[in-house]
Amino acid sequence: MTGVILVCNAGRLCRERVLGDLSYGIKPEMSCLEEEETLIQLSGQPELSDAITLTQSFLFLVRKRLPQHLDNWLDLAKNSVFKPFQTFAKGLSDDYEAVKAGLTLEVSNGPVEGFNNKLKMIKRQMYGRAGLDLLNKRLVLAS
Repeated sequence: MTGVILVCNAGRLCRERVLGDLSYGIKPEMSCLEEEETLIQLSGQPELSDAITLTQSFLFLVRKRLPQHLDNWLDLAKNSVFKPFQTFAKGLSDDYEAVKAGLTLEVSNGPVEGFNNKLKMIKRQMYGRAGLDLLNKRLVLAS
């Protein structure tokens, strides 16, 4: 892994890291310049720099849906000195086809999971209050 290249973009700090042959433009999701400066200072530490780079490059890879770079990231994570990254990479490798499909396909089960979450929340709120009739009305009104 290489060092950090600082770029000033419209008064806001941006960073670009190069991992192998991949170039990731990384903008930390922080609320103020002070927090960004803290992250830059932490990036100066050799041990933390690799962890920060791996974390942010994975976020970039997922958010931009770049399945072609997944294999390279998995190799970097497996060869990392950090045990959590090795374990995470092993877990992703074990379920490689599903992870690759999640990065490739536009379909998502997010709406279904959101609806299930809503139903469970209503059920918890209604616990012990009334019978199935009231719960049924509440579920119909919620949807």
